[in-house]
Amino acid sequence: QVQLVESGGGVVQAGGSLRLSCAASGRTFSTYAMGWFRQAPGKERTFVAAITRSGGNTVYAGSVKGRFTISRDNAKNTLYLQMNSLKPEDTAVYYCAADRGLVVTSRSDYWGQGTQGTVSS
Repeated sequence: QVQLVESGGGVVQAGGSLRLSCAASGRTFSTYAMGWFRQAPGKERTFVAAITRSGGNTVYAGSVKGRFTISRDNAKNTLYLQMNSLKPEDTAVYYCAADRGLVVTSRSDYWGQGTQGTVSS
């Protein structure tokens, strides 16, 4: 099993940046595909970005492509999400997820508790 703890959320003005981190427990971080999801108030949780076990491949939701960058450091057991050019519609609770399969999905087994990111206009 793996335990995930997100950090780095906060309040930022539109156009600003935030960097989220997700620290994973255990020694098997590199065996998990990882990703980020978010849930805005009153809405369902949606996919943001994903990265393969080695970090060699990434995929993004269309709404964040070109503004967000997902990365991982397997030596530090940490997943990152660099968020630039933030918009008020990016306001959400951001969750990291881990999956033993090839990619994370909304049905992945392991989730963090979430970190709030708020973008003011």
